[in-house]
Amino acid sequence: MNKSIKDNIRVAIQGFSGSFHEKAAQHYFNETLSFVYCNTFSEVVKASEDSELSDGGLMAIENSIAGTILPNYQLLRNSALSIVGEVYLQIGQQLMALPGQTISDIKEIHSHHMAIKQCEEFLKKHPNIKLVETEDTALSAKKIKNEHLKGVAAIAGEQAAKIYDLEIIAPNIETVKNNFTRFLVINPEQRDNHEANKASLLFSLVHEPKSLSDVLITIGEYDFNISKIQSFPIIEQEWSYYFVVDIEFDEIKELYNLIEELKHKTSSLRLLGSYKKGITI
Repeated sequence: MNKSIKDNIRVAIQGFSGSFHEKAAQHYFNETLSFVYCNTFSEVVKASEDSELSDGGLMAIENSIAGTILPNYQLLRNSALSIVGEVYLQIGQQLMALPGQTISDIKEIHSHHMAIKQCEEFLKKHPNIKLVETEDTALSAKKIKNEHLKGVAAIAGEQAAKIYDLEIIAPNIETVKNNFTRFLVINPEQRDNHEANKASLLFSLVHEPKSLSDVLITIGEYDFNISKIQSFPIIEQEWSYYFVVDIEFDEIKELYNLIEELKHKTSSLRLLGSYKKGITI
């Protein structure tokens, strides 16, 4: 991402101050940042493409419990953005409310649908509490503070509780403790990265026997590790699919050799990005 001498890096993210996206970006860049807060992932992509608004963006692509966010692959496919990095964030969900309350005071719990899903076992123990889906975890916490909502709790990250002066009344309520979200760092410019050891390829195939297996066999012949394979529909063609394959490698020149070979085995092929394999925080 570009950074001028005077300005901070401007990162477009989905969510608001105190969100998991914000935390992931802070850890990835480890620099002073300014954020472009977006309501939707579509807005993140648009802001990331506009150099007047941002220097790029960061968005979630999959969760170890909830799975892949398929619409985000569609957004990447329809954009000119490249993946230039990734980071894995361990997700700890906290139940928070205005200070002085306990779980017995809570009548409603507000949060993003994915956060609610990640806390199903805890929520089953409190069937009388109404669940309200919102657009963002941190925004739910912010609303409680701004509107001084007693009897209402939010599921969000610990950072949100600190920012909005809320009290955590039930910590770490996620069902599965090894709960991780993978975030992609996206940018209009794909630069050569000498540290790159991972890449994401997007391709489509003709409807012929063994077309997919031929691609996977070719990747295997290069001794690359396939860390993910994902299909999603080609909206313009019924029952046709794009595939995204994440591969890990040692030499980037071998990646380009593979791409040249795969051009003859696919009907369309695009390098979504080459980047350094992400760390877990």
